[in-house]
Amino acid sequence: MAEPLPRHLLIPFAGRGSPACRAALPSLRLPNLESLLSRLSLVETDTQDESTRSPPHERALAAALGISAADGCIPWAALEARQIGIAEPGDREGWGLVSLCNWQVGIDDVVLGDPAAIEIDAAESAALLAAAHPFFEEDGIALHPSSTPGRWLARARIFNGLATASIDRAVGHPISQWSPLAEAARPLRRLQNEMQMLLYTQRVNDERAARGVPPINSFWLSGTGALQADPAPAKPAPTVSDALRVAALRDDGPGWAQAWQALDAGPVAGLLADYTAGADITLTLCGDRAAQRYAVQQRGLAGWAKSLFDRPRAANVLEGL
Repeated sequence: MAEPLPRHLLIPFAGRGSPACRAALPSLRLPNLESLLSRLSLVETDTQDESTRSPPHERALAAALGISAADGCIPWAALEARQIGIAEPGDREGWGLVSLCNWQVGIDDVVLGDPAAIEIDAAESAALLAAAHPFFEEDGIALHPSSTPGRWLARARIFNGLATASIDRAVGHPISQWSPLAEAARPLRRLQNEMQMLLYTQRVNDERAARGVPPINSFWLSGTGALQADPAPAKPAPTVSDALRVAALRDDGPGWAQAWQALDAGPVAGLLADYTAGADITLTLCGDRAAQRYAVQQRGLAGWAKSLFDRPRAANVLEGL
């Protein structure tokens, strides 16, 4: 019989410090997660404060993929460009992710809406890219479609070393809190203003208004940097679950708890079954501040006895993230 394949499950937003999600923590019942935690050993913790531009789940994923980068400079755009074949293996040029989004204008500030919620299709994305292309080109930025509608890949030297905040940090917060402040970002802020005026005039937004969906009125830049070397990923590459993301970013406590229970009954239960079958498994739990990686390690008799009678409560572990 073949050996079970190793597996690594990475869960972003496993812990959340926003009020409603935090209030939901004590009532969480996650038996499969607790069973796994009692059998695995904590092998690595990455703790930073919440001011980092790259959240814990992105740092953990980058590490697993063999990518080393400074805060806010994990080159997700360069990696995607390499994966879809528009960047050659030796390409060291800077890339950035341009995510079309809805900026929500309030009385006191402008808040970034979640780009994943704007319901843009491939035709709309292509039409807006064609309209935006000359404006970016004037600043020496080449635009390419990505594999996700509403997101473009941008290539330019300006993105080398430019720290930008992940969308997962910025959604729901004032734009000013997370916009790049470096002097190098000044042309990008001007370009953002030009794009706001351009998008306002686009037929795509007229049609979106008729459908009753939010207008696309700006973009968010993230994932900037260059792949300095060919990544050497760990094996196995993580499976990333986005099941908790939407509820966490909306601070929907009941929705987050419900999503966690479904995750526990599905992928987490599957990981536990793989462990029982003898697979080499890894579990990474990520919150606002920390990522904790758990793996199979040999234990003595005392360690096994402790795991049987001192089962960790999931809520206590998640609260520490």
